[in-house]
Amino acid sequence: MNKRIHFKKEDLIDHSPITEKHTEDGMTLKEIINAAMTYSDNTAANLMLHELGGPKAYQKELVKIGDTVTQSDRYEPELNSAVPGDKRDTTTPEAMAKNLAFLVKKGNMPTDNFNYFKQTLIDNTTGDKLIRAGVPEGYIVGDKTGSGSYGTRNDIAVIYPKDKDTKPLVWVIYSKKDTEDAEYDDQLIADAAKVLSKYFAL
Repeated sequence: MNKRIHFKKEDLIDHSPITEKHTEDGMTLKEIINAAMTYSDNTAANLMLHELGGPKAYQKELVKIGDTVTQSDRYEPELNSAVPGDKRDTTTPEAMAKNLAFLVKKGNMPTDNFNYFKQTLIDNTTGDKLIRAGVPEGYIVGDKTGSGSYGTRNDIAVIYPKDKDTKPLVWVIYSKKDTEDAEYDDQLIADAAKVLSKYFAL
């Protein structure tokens, strides 16, 4: 986690608010993970994926935890193309929910890494208008957002109940539209979360 990774200005891609400040001094792996998870920094996401060994190495790790559905093929920004019928870089809400549930149960992470992972979700800065907006006050929500072409808008979240003895809830809400340049709909995700909140009597 403390390994320092160096990168150049030429490595930066769109929406890299954190990594763009560190082309001279680099960042630790821990800082890169935080940038990717908390700020959706795309260059950080690529650096993190590269550190794992690339898309296919990442996919092999998913298979190890039972996910034979998710496909990982490309880096940012190409992986966001979301072309209908193209199976590259795709998953399902069910597969992602199972993956997140595995991680929420600590998965195979050391305690320190698990606590850090949990905090990056809670500290996320990009999800206020999504699942968080549909959950009543008083609940702690940790989430990771995503977006792409064809109006693709996704949010995966962990909702920690007020009762400490109650297990957290894992919600995954995905949406997309029919045209490539369609704008995504944050309110749709928030409204779906409101329905879930009522269903679970939050």
